Amino acid sequence: MIRKLAYVIALVIFILIVVRDPESTADPAASPVDRAKEDLSRVDYPSHREIDWEPHFIKPHETLESLFGNDWVTVARFNRVDRRHTYPGMTIKVPKDMVAARNFTPLPRDYEPAKRYRKYILISRTEQWIGAYENGKLKFSMPAATGKTGSETPVGLFRVDARHRDHTSSLYQTEDKTSQYPMDFAMRFHVGADNVAYWIHARDLPGRPASHGCVGLFDEPMQNRMYDIPAKPVLHDSKKLYDWAVGEDEFGEDIGELELIDNGPVVEVVGENPVYQSLPLKPLVASR
Repeated sequence: MIRKLAYVIALVIFILIVVRDPESTADPAASPVDRAKEDLSRVDYPSHREIDWEPHFIKPHETLESLFGNDWVTVARFNRVDRRHTYPGMTIKVPKDMVAARNFTPLPRDYEPAKRYRKYILISRTEQWIGAYENGKLKFSMPAATGKTGSETPVGLFRVDARHRDHTSSLYQTEDKTSQYPMDFAMRFHVGADNVAYWIHARDLPGRPASHGCVGLFDEPMQNRMYDIPAKPVLHDSKKLYDWAVGEDEFGEDIGELELIDNGPVVEVVGENPVYQSLPLKPLVASR
């Protein structure tokens, strides 16, 4: 009996150590010390206040694909989260009208400041979203991950002045410290007074501001290359925006090297980072 009790106590201690102090290089998992940020229903996006949604706590063995079939992409975009960062123990927002959600965008279809420009990129820190405009009309838009608190993406008007299809970070490494962080399909739009450059590029999207100031977009081929997740890449927003903004049709052959460009698209960054509420949010629509 004493031996059995000692085994149980040892097992409990082991579990507590593993759960409370997970390895930084481990696969993504819900953090018991960061519950608010693992509950994406607490992220207060203004556009979600008028959309009927419900929270869903992800259980073991559940995935976006098993829960929502072909609409997993719709739910991922709605939450600004990628499949690598969707895991048991977290809560996501699920739109009740999936058909309407497929065309969801929090950005205006017509944007007056962009009408003077053939190509214009609008980045909303508040909505964690980026839009591509042609003469003021929204061509397409997509989720983004901007700079986290303390390293926010600078607001203002900028212009893309360089492209680098195979860029890597000179400052930051991957979680396992084996290589520099990949920044595929990178477009530089600002260099700060401290000589730090800000780029739009491929990165992980965890459903909240997460970068050191750059603007990240879905790129599952990059994630597959670096982490073997997901097995079958689908989302490739970074390439779509890159090809539209600084592609070969307009700026000539792209050999994958860092290249300065003239008259790149205007980039406007607006808003403040979204607020994390202390209690789970409820959409206004649901309370009517």
